[in-house]
This record gives sequence, C-alpha cells and structure tokens, in this order.
Amino acid sequence: MAQVSVYDMNGKEVSTLELSNEVFGIEPNEAILHASVVNYLANQRQGTQSTLTRTEVRGGGKKPWRQKGTGRARQGSTRAPQWRHGGVALGPKPRSYRYSLNKKVKRIAMKSALSSKVIDGDMLVLDSLKMDEYKTKTMVKLMNALNVDRKALLVLNGADEKIIRSASNIPGVKTTQVNTLNVYDILNYDKFIVVKDAVSKIEEVYA
Repeated sequence: MAQVSVYDMNGKEVSTLELSNEVFGIEPNEAILHASVVNYLANQRQGTQSTLTRTEVRGGGKKPWRQKGTGRARQGSTRAPQWRHGGVALGPKPRSYRYSLNKKVKRIAMKSALSSKVIDGDMLVLDSLKMDEYKTKTMVKLMNALNVDRKALLVLNGADEKIIRSASNIPGVKTTQVNTLNVYDILNYDKFIVVKDAVSKIEEVYA
C-alpha cells in the first residue's frame, strides 16, 4: 500500500498514512482522464452564443434591382450573407453542450487522477485543519509551511466557512469538499492538499 506523510498546520511531519491501493494505487488511464476533462469542460459551456440569420436582421425587404437585364448577379435581398450588414450563414445558435459519461468511466477517471497525484508526489495530507477566525494570513502561513508555491487544491471533508473565506483571496489556491471533488480540479492544480478525515471519506466513496 502507498504511504504518504501527514503534516500538522506548522508543516511538521507528525505521522504517516497508508492509502488504499484501490483508490490511490492504480495505474492512471490517460485516455479516460482525457475523456473526463473534455466532458467537464463541455458541461461548463453556457451555450448562449447566438448570431442573427438573414431572417432576423433588420431591413432588406426590397429586392435591390430587377432580376434580369442589369448585367449584375441576381440578388433577392441586401441582407443575404454576402452583403455588408447581412445575416450570418450557419452561425452558432443557443444549444446545450452537455453530455454524460457512464459511472464506471467516472470512477476510473477519479481513481486515475488521485493515483497520479500520489505517483508524482504532489499529494499532501493534513492531520487537521481548524481556524477560529477569518484570517488570510493564517492560510498563507500554512501554504508556506508546506512549501506550496504553486497552484494548490485544498480538499475538506465538509464546508468550513472560515477556511473557505480565508483561502479565497490567495491566488492559485482553491478549496473544495469531497462531495464536489472533480477530476479537472485535481489535474489542474499542482498540489493536492487533503485533510486526513477527507481521505477516509474519499476511500469510503470510491473503494
């Protein structure tokens, strides 16, 4: 079983933690990771872009010139796509980009993402994380103690307003909970910082 060090809020190693091989010790499947990231990004798209077709552009009711005899190409409207101020041909219209992956693929993607962080040595486990007040300086001190100088994802077992608000002003740091954890965030952030009780919850859900 894979082992990781457990740190306190001062950055000192206090113990080690054995991780489940079923969740944190599999061979990452790059194809499924890619599919999961593409799916996540597609589902984030609002799909509200819209262009005006020739039927929606104002004007163009009159035929520009008669059909025959002028020597010019026949035209039916000054709002056809080839005209200035004309409508857009085959432009985007509001639509949903959402699609879903099956449950088995989602589970493999999550396990692959978690395992990749362990393999790369980018997973840090905190013994506990508690704050008595809203204090960004405390979170900055924690990140410095853990030698985190890049983007970091902080995973909590449940929503803690003091921690979330205290970390919200730190560039590159994002907080999330076990029940909202996703593959894109795990891969997008360089360091994966997770509280010890959240590790148990992750193993309980995905083992």
